[in-house]
Parts: sequence; structure tokens; C-alpha cells
Amino acid sequence: MVLLFKLKNLRLGCSLFSCTFASKTRSFVVGDLKPSHFTLHPQFLYRYITTEISPTQNDFTVTYLINSCGLSSEDAISASKMVKLISPDRADSVLALLRSHGLSQPQISKVVKCCPRVLSSCPEKTLSPKLQFFSSVGVSREDLARSVAANPLLLTVSLRERIEPTYNFLRSMISEKNIVTVFKRRSRVFLGNHCNDVVLNIGLLRELGMPQSSISVLLSHYVHVVMHEHNKFGEVVGEVKEMGFNLESSNFVFALNALCGKIRSL
Repeated sequence: MVLLFKLKNLRLGCSLFSCTFASKTRSFVVGDLKPSHFTLHPQFLYRYITTEISPTQNDFTVTYLINSCGLSSEDAISASKMVKLISPDRADSVLALLRSHGLSQPQISKVVKCCPRVLSSCPEKTLSPKLQFFSSVGVSREDLARSVAANPLLLTVSLRERIEPTYNFLRSMISEKNIVTVFKRRSRVFLGNHCNDVVLNIGLLRELGMPQSSISVLLSHYVHVVMHEHNKFGEVVGEVKEMGFNLESSNFVFALNALCGKIRSL
């Protein structure tokens, strides 16, 4: 009797392997099983099949990010967590605007990967004014495209509250041509936190007696130095003074740059 029972179980196991699942239609076909031998509830089959189907396979946002923005599948799925597209209309307008300002497809992909929400921004009211501003102050088409791709956050900060005040502050000390150089080298200076540190650090140098000529050299050629966090910057300035450098000498700027290079780069 024990042997007969084991044989029946073996036949049931073989019959189970004959089940064929049609996942696309979410239906199932059972092989030569008779109701008296085996019954598999349809609800169980449905649950098994649907867990094998990725919820992103038919997601419009992921498909758009891959096909229109050039993102990889992995990057598209990650970016889709930060932006949801209902239709392609606004996103298409954003991409068209970026192309009109000289951004290549690889550069656009970098922008979207870093800041997916840019696709839901208003091209006319939010993005275009910023791009036009930088063009109006002398930034070339190539440099603008390169800087935006390297620092997409430029498209997210406020023109009136961040970009324009930073420009005006720099313009009060250096020429427009040198501001363009600053933008090309360290466009992050136009972001909020860096700008605040620059103002505080320049104020400290003025209080200590650094002449405007040296400050202009510092801003024009070594702006990354004054972009350091204010407290750390003050410590480095103290070290340079202890080394015997005079704030009125251009050598102080060179020494400051050398010591700031030891701090974690921005």
C-alpha cells in the first residue's frame, strides 16, 4: 500500500510539470490533468503570472525617457520616480527649447538624468528666460550648452532671486567678460549656497584689507577659492596670514589658492 501511494504521488508530480502558462493573456492551460487528479485555482495562477510582469513595462514616462531623452532603461526607471508624464506635449517643448540653445542629444540626456523634473517645467516662463539671460551677457551658444549639461541645476534656480543677483554682485567687481569666464569655469557660483559663501568670503577679505585689484583677480581666475564654506575659508585665510603673506600682495591670492586646493574640491 505504501508503494502504491508513492506511485500515485509521482504521477501527480509529473502532471504538474505539464502545466503551461500563457502570461501575455494571463490565461492558463493544464496538461492531461483530470479534475479527479488535480485542481489549480485560477486566482492562484493570476497572482503568480502578474508578479512576473514589471509594472514599468507599459509606463509612458519610462518609455518617453528612453525613446525621446536617450536614457538607459535603468536610468529611465530611476528618473520616473521623480517625474510623471501624462502626455508628451510639454516635455517635447522642453527638449525642443534645449536643442534650440545648442544642446546635443547626449547633453540633453545628462540634463534629464540629473533633473528629470525639468521635463515638466514651463519652457516659456521658467526655462527660456534663464537661457536667454546668459546669452544676453555674452555666454556663447557652445559654452551655454556645455555649462547647462555640466550643471543642470542652473535650470532649476530662480532667475530673479539667484541668477541675476549673483551676476550683479560679480559685475560690481569684475568685467562682463570675466563673468563669462567665471560662468564657463564654475557655473555653480550662480546657485544659492555657493553665492552666499562668495559674498561672505569677499566681505571677510575686504575687512582684512585686501585691495579691490586682488579681489578682482581672485574672482576672475580663482572663483572656486571663494566658493568654499565660509568657516573653512576663514581658517585658510588665517593660515596664509600666519605664513607671512601680505593681503595687499598678489602673492596672498596665489597662496590662498594653493591652500584651498587641499580642501575637498567643490
